[in-house]
Amino acid sequence: MGWSPHCGRAIRGSWSGVTSNARSARHERPCVLTINGGSSSVRFAVYESGPVLRRVLAGRIDRLGSGAATFHVTDPAESAPRRLPAVANHHAAAGVLLDWLEDQSRFASIAAVGHRVVHGMRHTAPERISPRLLAELRRLTPYDPEHLPREIELIEAIRKRHPKLPQVACFDTAFHRTMPAVARLLPIPRRYQKWGVERYGFHGLSYAYLMAELRRLDPGAEQGRVILAHLGNGASVAAVRRGRSIDTSMGFTPAAGLVMSTRSGDLDPGLLSFLARREQMTPAQFERMVNHESGLRGISGKSSDVRDLLAREKSDPRAKDALALFCYQAKKWIGAYAAALGGLDTLVFAGGIGENAPAIRDRICAGLEFLGVELEAKRNAQNATVISQRGRRVTVRVIPTDEELMIARSVVKLTGASCRPRNAG
Repeated sequence: MGWSPHCGRAIRGSWSGVTSNARSARHERPCVLTINGGSSSVRFAVYESGPVLRRVLAGRIDRLGSGAATFHVTDPAESAPRRLPAVANHHAAAGVLLDWLEDQSRFASIAAVGHRVVHGMRHTAPERISPRLLAELRRLTPYDPEHLPREIELIEAIRKRHPKLPQVACFDTAFHRTMPAVARLLPIPRRYQKWGVERYGFHGLSYAYLMAELRRLDPGAEQGRVILAHLGNGASVAAVRRGRSIDTSMGFTPAAGLVMSTRSGDLDPGLLSFLARREQMTPAQFERMVNHESGLRGISGKSSDVRDLLAREKSDPRAKDALALFCYQAKKWIGAYAAALGGLDTLVFAGGIGENAPAIRDRICAGLEFLGVELEAKRNAQNATVISQRGRRVTVRVIPTDEELMIARSVVKLTGASCRPRNAG
């Protein structure tokens, strides 16, 4: 959907880096490696510990399985990504990443690894990865076949190469475990509840980071009625009261809720049986359609990138339709959650689109004046921190999210004093 949360942060760079670990890392602080595995990419970052975590390395491996994977690193030495045609899956990507990291002087200072794990079912906090937890994640793969198998591949690849390196799972669902039962229930036969079939919600690492930033920027605001809109390739909206999630648009899987770049969002369940009869569509084909062929890409027939659609909408009715539906649905979710919260004090936009697309924010907020939402055009166009008109009832903010930093913070908090360089003795 364009505008990755990390656009502009990663300078595409070099394979070589520092030639070896010969340069001692004894003078360096302990570091945390974060891994964020997507369906066709792996993002990583290295943070140096201290009073404030400092990002010292970052990058990503893109287009896994395409035959033309690329490796991007924050190193200004080169201006073009390295092509990695042999990287077919996340296990192989982990090997490539470790090969590169082991050639950096800072690798000896990495004391722990944190992983974004999309589905944690009923886990409420980050956990150190043990054989027991890894076995549990394998059992959970039917609940999230899009992400969990790939995340497990990354964990196992690092575990095999560096078995003594602590690894921590940071669950994207944990933030929403405070939702009341009425928000978690699915209206299907109750017997499925014992299998864990309920609404979970996702984007929790992003939402936890946004709430921490809101607390820093406007002390006390996080205790009010807050709606968070994480709008990127994946898109969701969350309602937060007194710092606790009370509802969110994604449900049993990340495909639910708001229309997204290639995900459908909510659909009439009768569509599955209709397509099975009409096109003999199998469940696997239906799953692929709703996750990879729908959303903005499906409606426009051309692109899932909001930048492309904005450029084409005046001449392409399908591009215009895709943007209209995205903004309309986002507006509906915000209105619904204002009702669930009993009003609204703060609205936060985040994610690649939420942070970088003033026109989309303007269209979403238009018509929400009755809630007290009114944007100031100049500040909105500048992607300012506060984009609402002064004196209005609702403060509208743009806060860049940072899932990797949230992972690093969680790892440091969990590992505590044990987070020491491996060469420190």
